[in-house]
Amino acid sequence: MRELNLDRLRTLVTIADLGSFAEAARTLHLAPPTVSLHIADLEALIGAPLLVRKRGEVRPSGAGEVLVERARRLLADADEAMDLVRRQVQGLEGRVRLGASTGAIAHLLPQALEVLGQHHPGIDVQVVVLTSLETVSRLALGTLDVGLVALPMAAVRGVTVMPWRRDPVMAFVPSAWTAPRRVTPQWLAGQPLILNDDGTSLSRLTSEWLALAGEQPKARIQLNYNDAIKSLVAAGYGATLLPHEASTATPLDPRIRMLPVQPRLWRPLGIAHRAGPVERATQHVLDVLWRQKQV
Repeated sequence: MRELNLDRLRTLVTIADLGSFAEAARTLHLAPPTVSLHIADLEALIGAPLLVRKRGEVRPSGAGEVLVERARRLLADADEAMDLVRRQVQGLEGRVRLGASTGAIAHLLPQALEVLGQHHPGIDVQVVVLTSLETVSRLALGTLDVGLVALPMAAVRGVTVMPWRRDPVMAFVPSAWTAPRRVTPQWLAGQPLILNDDGTSLSRLTSEWLALAGEQPKARIQLNYNDAIKSLVAAGYGATLLPHEASTATPLDPRIRMLPVQPRLWRPLGIAHRAGPVERATQHVLDVLWRQKQV
């Protein structure tokens, strides 16, 4: 035996507690020769006697006392580790790494996390702000467990993506502006614009909507934080196109009007996770998210 073995350490500690090889064998449900072998292996590894017999009772030697003390800690740590792993396998505890955009995190995740906290308080969801492409890439690498991604999404090996919800994209304009009841690409292109950063899925979606009408306006500013964009709209800096998540209860700033667009535009989202068996903790997160399905 080249290294310490937890079974042998447990045998040593049990003998030290009970003062008897025979009692230790009964307690551990081992044959007496097996108990003797465990101690012989430990003594051969240590190179010194670990137990001494005095007046019919077995006690640890000096070296044995040191090893018994440390063994108790090792066994307690091992038992705790196994308990934590079992609780994670059972879905009672666990860590789930989730990637999503700032908009999804701000308006879609809070409700799901609240429900999860009520029913599964032992699950820790670690949220990372990422683009959809970054999310799928990290899922494929195994550094994320769940992602909220824009659709359509190109197939990536090892990643499963399913449609989740479809939210309408609306025009957000300063209330002081004179605006039509339905905002068209032509009207919007003639206004100062605040749009999402190039490279985001929402930027691609809105650019295509404008381009289909022959419009390619340049934004006054590009951001990747929807609440900041709305703040600028409220300040009268410009208009924008953003998804409206019907499940969000956040009241709209009175300085902003939210108007439908013509032709209609939708922002589809999907739930992504690593292909194959799903851990219980991850499945609980997925189940809560699926309750917000709106496709």
